[in-house]
Amino acid sequence: MVRFTRFEITRVLSARSLQLSLGAPPLVKRTADLSMLQVAEKELKEKVLPLSILRKFPSGKITRVELY
Repeated sequence: MVRFTRFEITRVLSARSLQLSLGAPPLVKRTADLSMLQVAEKELKEKVLPLSILRKFPSGKITRVELY
């Protein structure tokens, strides 16, 4: 199991919140009282985000980690 840093989680949530605010369809059931950030958190918790994180290491190696 891959652990994500708090910086990676914050970056993913902010990017997804922006996508939702610009009109992207939510990938989970949404009620009217949830904010875009709460919807993004729910998507991350349910592991339905089709995003990945690129981790760059000092050695030059780049690792791709999928969120789901």
